[in-house]
Amino acid sequence: MGPRRCFSFSLAVRITARRFPYALSIMAAGMMAACDTTGMRRGTDSILDLFAEPSPAEAVELAMDKYDADKRYRGTLILSTQPFAGEEVYMRLFLDNARDADPGVRTVATRAVGNNGGPEHAAVLIERLTDEDRLVRIEAARGLQRIHSTAAVDPLIAAIDPEKEPEAAVRSEASDALGQYAQNKVLEALISSLDDTNLAVNSRTLSSLKILTGQDFGFDRRAWLDWYKVTRAPFVARSVYTFPAFSREKQILEYLPFFPQPPNEASTSPVGMELPSGG
Repeated sequence: MGPRRCFSFSLAVRITARRFPYALSIMAAGMMAACDTTGMRRGTDSILDLFAEPSPAEAVELAMDKYDADKRYRGTLILSTQPFAGEEVYMRLFLDNARDADPGVRTVATRAVGNNGGPEHAAVLIERLTDEDRLVRIEAARGLQRIHSTAAVDPLIAAIDPEKEPEAAVRSEASDALGQYAQNKVLEALISSLDDTNLAVNSRTLSSLKILTGQDFGFDRRAWLDWYKVTRAPFVARSVYTFPAFSREKQILEYLPFFPQPPNEASTSPVGMELPSGG
């Protein structure tokens, strides 16, 4: 098991151990077999110490390690899930790591900015929307679903254009993010996007069109265009955009009493977005 997957597993084990201490020894054996333990911290006396979460200061050290991308990845991921992650000092670290040379570090840092930042941090997400790595671009588009900034409109429109963005997953996330912007050019771009060859993009595009207009002409691009041409107030029936929160059903192991539950979250409107007033 690679160091990053091993770390993610150990993070899940730590969460389990907080609720069900008796399960720790069972899961520790599995981790001992699957993970290379030669990188245990100095002074470690037991395999159980693998599950000791680094302190914030230690996580910052990891996140700023200039020689080891895996450590920067681990430190950034640890800090991004903490309740204090939105504080300025940590946001500066996320913003710096969003420009890291390693794509994995950029990915987790971009996700951290999207999950913990505000409109003042949108510029970094907009910048990462054209990153060379597809996973970074996906996280940037998802981050712009959670952070409202009119500066993101044109970059998001570009991101749903197949000629400019070859990755369907990015186009899909960007199409969703555009559902918060009641602008004619957004509506026109979304109607055009119904011609995308990817069904997931079509589905997210239709969802945004329905949110922005209150209308539903399905995937019929011509019907949308005909309606748009004769409508003077296309956003009068607009509803409130909420970003797609992570949610899934339990998997088999998650029905066991000692296994962590799905990290489901509640959906809400983006940070910095005012409620629609119609028109």
